[in-house]
Amino acid sequence: MKHSNISIFIPHIGCPHRCSFCDQNTISGAVHLPDGDEVREICRKALSEVRSPENTEIAFFGGSFTAIPRDYMLELLEAAGEFIGEGKFKGIRCSTRPDCIDIEVLELLKSHGVTAIELGAQSLDDEVLEANERGHSSQQVEEACMLIKAFGFELGLQMMIGLYRSTPEKEWETVTKIVELHPDTVRIYPVVVLRNTRLGELLKSGEYVPFSFEKAVDIASAAIVMFEGSGIRVIKCGLHASEFVEKDMIGGFYHPAFREICESIIYRRNIAQELSAAGISGGGVTIAVRTSCISKALGHRKSNCEYFKERGITIKAVGEEEIPIYKCELR
Repeated sequence: MKHSNISIFIPHIGCPHRCSFCDQNTISGAVHLPDGDEVREICRKALSEVRSPENTEIAFFGGSFTAIPRDYMLELLEAAGEFIGEGKFKGIRCSTRPDCIDIEVLELLKSHGVTAIELGAQSLDDEVLEANERGHSSQQVEEACMLIKAFGFELGLQMMIGLYRSTPEKEWETVTKIVELHPDTVRIYPVVVLRNTRLGELLKSGEYVPFSFEKAVDIASAAIVMFEGSGIRVIKCGLHASEFVEKDMIGGFYHPAFREICESIIYRRNIAQELSAAGISGGGVTIAVRTSCISKALGHRKSNCEYFKERGITIKAVGEEEIPIYKCELR
């Protein structure tokens, strides 16, 4: 059964640093602090509408949850906790910074129904972290991951592609280190440059030169394959579609269908590899993919369909269990 979240956004108040890329209100669209009563109302409404609450978590996103004032954090947790348990939601998910995790806070989260913690790692290269004013080291990411796992929480990591001072080689080193840490989930966020951020200033001055959009897609698509192939679920790739982001972005890699574009590239490469391995250049060949992946295989706006159609190659769907995700077979 597919997992879902009831997302509740907490603005920037919890963060002890203002990172180079951050304008949290623009990213989340949040402009006020929800209180416990608002959390109860959101959860009450969602419980009456969600089809499978047992596969749904109440998710506190948008800031560093474990760094907000403790009384406020407890108010939110206690309100959400009323909707956890049999016949209600599965648990609580929150996002925070690696340097805002310790044994005391993990014990508190555990006792209040938190089931999953996502860390904004962004990069595991110390030069990139420092250049983007993250305020923590790669070692702190690793230590926080170990603690979260030791307490039995589901662990999620978030990485950003294309930060200031990063390179494709540094991106791949981060991907490799994330695989070694083996979180349960990953979110991949290609950098979006917003006005009124330091990254925006660096972009305007010419000191920050982002990768090309194609390079960002190339890195992200390879990362998806690496993570999924290692048993790590990629639960997000690309910033969610937002009128706020589209209004305030001045550069970077935003596209409302970013993941779809990446998955199109994955399938195009795999189909081409399958044809090459069979010594086939085209003509009357059918490529089979699992039914649930047919739109990915056909490509964003059917780009793969058109690309291979010119070579006489057809893409078709088959049963669910027969072919793994992202794989294809000659038929």
